[in-house]
Amino acid sequence: MSIKNVMSKMGFNQSDPTKTVVGGDTIKPPQSEHKKFGTIIGVYLPSLLTILGLIMYLRFGWVVGNLGLGLTLVVVLLATSITFITGLSASAIATNMQVGAGGEYYMISRSLGLELGGAIGIPLYLSRTLSITFYSFGLAEAIAIFIPDIGVTDKLLIQILAAIIVICTTLLSSKSASLVLKLQIPIMIAVALSIVALLIGVSMHDFRQPDFRATYLTAPEGFWYVFAVFFPAVTGFTAGIGMSGDLKYPQMSIPKGTMGAILTGLVIYLMIPIVLSISGVMSQEDLANSGVETWTQIALFGGILVFPAIWGAILSSAIGSVLSGPRVLQALSKDGLAPKVFAETSKTGEPVKATLMSGVIAVLAVAFGGLNTVAQFVSILFLTLYVMINLSAVVENLVGDPSYRPTIRVPWYISLAGAIGAIFVMFLISPLACLVALILETLLYMFLRGRTLQKEWGDARAGMWFNIARYALVHHRPARHKARNWRPTILVFVDNVRKDLSVLRLACWFSHNTGIVTASQLVEGDLNTKGNELPAMRDTMNRVIMSEGLTAFSEVNVVKDFVSGAINVAQANGIAGIKSNTVIFRWPENDDRLLQILRISKTLANARISTVLARLNWRLEPGQPKEVHLWWSSQNRHGDLTILFAHLLSLTDPWSKPDITIHSIVSSEKDKKRLEKQLKERLPRIRITAQVKIHIEAKGESHTDIIHRYSSEATVTFMGMNIPTTDEQVYMQKMKEISDGLSTTIFVNNAEAGVPVLLAVETPG
Repeated sequence: MSIKNVMSKMGFNQSDPTKTVVGGDTIKPPQSEHKKFGTIIGVYLPSLLTILGLIMYLRFGWVVGNLGLGLTLVVVLLATSITFITGLSASAIATNMQVGAGGEYYMISRSLGLELGGAIGIPLYLSRTLSITFYSFGLAEAIAIFIPDIGVTDKLLIQILAAIIVICTTLLSSKSASLVLKLQIPIMIAVALSIVALLIGVSMHDFRQPDFRATYLTAPEGFWYVFAVFFPAVTGFTAGIGMSGDLKYPQMSIPKGTMGAILTGLVIYLMIPIVLSISGVMSQEDLANSGVETWTQIALFGGILVFPAIWGAILSSAIGSVLSGPRVLQALSKDGLAPKVFAETSKTGEPVKATLMSGVIAVLAVAFGGLNTVAQFVSILFLTLYVMINLSAVVENLVGDPSYRPTIRVPWYISLAGAIGAIFVMFLISPLACLVALILETLLYMFLRGRTLQKEWGDARAGMWFNIARYALVHHRPARHKARNWRPTILVFVDNVRKDLSVLRLACWFSHNTGIVTASQLVEGDLNTKGNELPAMRDTMNRVIMSEGLTAFSEVNVVKDFVSGAINVAQANGIAGIKSNTVIFRWPENDDRLLQILRISKTLANARISTVLARLNWRLEPGQPKEVHLWWSSQNRHGDLTILFAHLLSLTDPWSKPDITIHSIVSSEKDKKRLEKQLKERLPRIRITAQVKIHIEAKGESHTDIIHRYSSEATVTFMGMNIPTTDEQVYMQKMKEISDGLSTTIFVNNAEAGVPVLLAVETPG
């Protein structure tokens, strides 16, 4: 079967170069004034020439000599399977979006989010930039062989030659990517001629029986060591993806060019070990001790056709790095992860400033001398890139967003296998370098996450969390949940989110990561006229909530009037059976609004929604002991919810386990002893630490006087709030009188919405 047919079977069947069909939608390619490249020049040749590089010429004979033919073919198939799967994953992602500049960084950041994209994009840029230095050193040493009286051991002159090569390739690339890419054609011809010369050279000499024995003559470390040495030979397939922003039709060119290069490289890499193993020119032992002489001794005309191919392959790899690296920096700059100056392009569309910066870094890296350690680290970073590409495809598949409609479908478990394989190879090459790379990328992710970077485009994480939320909601059965499963699902009505931050913070303290808090701003008016204002108001609420570090949702609702609007919103608030069970109001500035809140509370109680009215006057000095007082009565049901809120409050960091005291008022000494005994017996059972103080009502002394006497210095005082059945004005005045003599006062009306019964005591009397 031809490569064309194989690719057609995989879904590479986009024949119209003027459009790309993605998930049933036709996406027109982006138009640009500067020259764009096609599949062959832009993707296939850069990728293939990076694959057919140093390892093929310098290490393939060594691999065959140590492993024998059988295991060598296993190494080739195993290594290529990882890159093949990663190529499929990259192709799937590429056919689902308009791929911009930045290649792999662009695809990962648009799939898994800007933070993860940046965490991989910055090391990707550095690794590609240092690759310029690495390949320049390789080319310098290959040239130095033919310079009399120098040789590859003259470190200073090698460094000078490498620096000159870096400067030349950088300047050439900054002028015209088109010219640089066209140089690949003669280089490809040179590589092809060297392979033909090898085949002819084998046929001109005696043949020998292939040796399938694994000798490990010069690789005593074993099979996986040889595999780790060979693996970089197949990692060049992403070179073309790095040119994504300069392609005419990236959705078509990336899959075709990438997969074509991988399959072509596979065919060549399966052929070469067979050819070397049957050549009578070199024995198995000779192969195990050979380098470039494997080719120069066997190929037709010796090194005449081989050395130009080696130089060309190294130069092509350096060119690929100097082209793709700056484009990653350009993409990072456009997304705000690098200085904006590097996003600029010349009249011909070249990222000149990004290219020159890459050249400066590469030249400076020459001063470090040998780059074997750096090269190993660069390989690890590329492998982490393959892990992220595969994981992006896994997440996109599993999330199942309607927008994910790639032309090429890859089962999620195939992509997952590719990610696992890449991680495995990372540890084989260097566990230490692998650990350093993962730590670096984790730190970068945490830094970028801390900046809470946001863009207009979405990513697959939103869909992933939606699926998790949907799964949880579907399996959440409120009917099965008993009192022990009660959670505070709190709706906070705010007039202005900045003004009402204190009451919103109180709600978050009450939830203490166990419940859900929603801030709702009511806008009185008509939806037809107020509707356009809602998005901006929601954005403002979200920004304020995030800047304060609060965990709360926000919503803005247009209502005809405050009372009916609050009742309707409170009843409707929630999702999939998780309804708001508690509503919190801030103590209003006028009596009319306070009366409205009391009426709302009365109606909400019929809907089994509890109400909290908070009159906030905090005395929270640093280091000051915090006292929480609860005025409890066995005559009403509010005590259970108040002590539960007090307990949740005590668990938060700002409160640091305050002293909780339960107060109650009785009419006789007998009632005092009985109630005190019952409360002290039940408190250990509910695992809440609190003191108990029972007060006997004296003649001529009101409850308000007693409360003021004992709680005037308390940090916060909780009290039950009954629903007035007759004169609301009288009850309102009583609430004002009590709270006027206290600091922060929180009135709680427990509507028995599933709240666990904590202190079930007998009524005194």
